[in-house]
Amino acid sequence: MKSGIHPEYREAVISCACGNKVKTRSTVGDIKVDICSNCHPFFTGTQKIVDTEGRVERFKKKYVSKKKSEKSAKPA
Repeated sequence: MKSGIHPEYREAVISCACGNKVKTRSTVGDIKVDICSNCHPFFTGTQKIVDTEGRVERFKKKYVSKKKSEKSAKPA
């Protein structure tokens, strides 16, 4: 390898919002993430909606209200 052209490869800590910390090595340094393998629904097997921009709430508001109004509009 040529000297002087490669970035410094040093120890780093990856910190998740759930509190999990993983020690590794990186050229970037310490990294902060929102979801890791300890709290991600795919790995935990639990149903958890990960929504950072309120999309799920907007969807529910939009379509749940229509569904209720359709049921009340149908004659019995």
